[in-house]
Amino acid sequence: MMGRSHLIIGTGVSLSVLQFTGLPVTAPALTVALIGSLLPDIDEPNSLLVSKALPNSLIRLLQTILLPTAVFVYFYVHSQPWNLLLAILIGMVSFLPSRSLRKVLMFAIGLGLVFYGHAFAPWNWIAGSLLMLCTTLTHRGLTHTAYGTAVWAGLLYTTTAQQQPEIWIAGATAYGIHLLADSLTNRGIRPLPPLKWRIRANLMSTGTKHGAVVENVCIVLTLILAWIAFSPLFL
Repeated sequence: MMGRSHLIIGTGVSLSVLQFTGLPVTAPALTVALIGSLLPDIDEPNSLLVSKALPNSLIRLLQTILLPTAVFVYFYVHSQPWNLLLAILIGMVSFLPSRSLRKVLMFAIGLGLVFYGHAFAPWNWIAGSLLMLCTTLTHRGLTHTAYGTAVWAGLLYTTTAQQQPEIWIAGATAYGIHLLADSLTNRGIRPLPPLKWRIRANLMSTGTKHGAVVENVCIVLTLILAWIAFSPLFL
């Protein structure tokens, strides 16, 4: 399913759940729902979440910076032959396709969170470790499992359940809805690897005309659900 559809469906359903259960629909809950609806696709560098967080303009800027950096390292870092090897490595990275460069950036950001993020928030080292791990995963792998859902929900629960329970409920629901939506596709998901059991409804293939019809039907159903949930506020 396309990122746009995940965003609308996951966020719409999760906010409707909050409304039905009497929990407040706050700005933090909305933000976490938006992130949670796209987060399982963090293992795909060209997904909506990653491409918006690391846009093409940033990738081009990185490529522009890396080549002069390689030249600087070669001429001004006096540690032969390591300066040459490092310069070649940096130069090679600058010519990587955008997909691979996004992975490099994700790994670098994760590494920074592990070593320096804990000074700002104690959970940053976990977030950094998970971010680095995601660069090694195949699409619809670990992040599309019950384990990935449990980790995300657990992080939210332990940090927000006491004061703002709507945040973890919105985030966990949006994440789960993403997996449920992907289970409608021909490929489906494997919720409990290494078990080969796969959940798939074979209703659609992402990127096809038939798939677009199924996605639009799901979006319409989500809007109807949201209308039922929120219409009493306007009557």
